[in-house]
Amino acid sequence: MTKGDFVSVLASKEPVPGGGGASALVGAIGAALGNMVGSLTVGKKKYADVEADIIRLKKASDKIQGDFLTLVQRDAEAFAPLAKAYGLPKETEAEKAEKTKVMEAALKVACSVPMDIMRKCGEAIKVIEEFAAKGSSLAISDAGVGVLFCKAALTGASLNVFINTAAMTDKPYAEQVNREANALLAEYEPLADKIFKSVKDRLK
Repeated sequence: MTKGDFVSVLASKEPVPGGGGASALVGAIGAALGNMVGSLTVGKKKYADVEADIIRLKKASDKIQGDFLTLVQRDAEAFAPLAKAYGLPKETEAEKAEKTKVMEAALKVACSVPMDIMRKCGEAIKVIEEFAAKGSSLAISDAGVGVLFCKAALTGASLNVFINTAAMTDKPYAEQVNREANALLAEYEPLADKIFKSVKDRLK
C-alpha cells in the first residue's frame, strides 16, 4: 500500500498494521538514512581510505532495509491468528480450554516478529554507528536521525513483545523472551543515545 494508505489504516480500528509493523517501517527508514550517508560518501576523494568500509556497510544496510520491510508484512500475518483467537467463544469449559490453547500458540507467534524487529534494530544501530564515524561529515545529521529512528523502532517493538508475554500462561517461556528483549534494550538504547549525542555534538 502507499504511505498514505498505510497511515490511514494505521489510524483505523483495523487490527493490522499496528505498533509492530509501524516499528519495522520506522526501522527501515532509519536504516535507509544511515545508508544515505554511505551513498553521499562513496566516490569522494576525501573518504577514499574508507571507501571499502562504506561499500561493505551499504551492502549490509541494503539487506537490513529489505528485512525490515519484510517484517512489516510478517507482523501483520503473525498478529492475524491472535486477533482471531480473541474472538473465540468461552462459554463452556471445553471452549475455555480450547481458547487458552489457541491463544497461547498465537501469542508466541505474535511475539516472535517484534523480537525479530528488535534484533534487526540492533544490527541497524551498529551499522549506523560506523556510517556516523566514517561517512561524509556533510551528511552526519542523517546518521543522527537514522539512529534516533532505529532506537524508536527498537523501543516500540519491545512494547509489542511485553504486551504479548504478559498474556502468556507459559511463564518460563515468557520470562525467557522478556530477558532477551530487556538485554537488547540494555545494549542498544545506550549505544543509540551515544551515537546521537556524538552527531549532535559535531553539529554544534
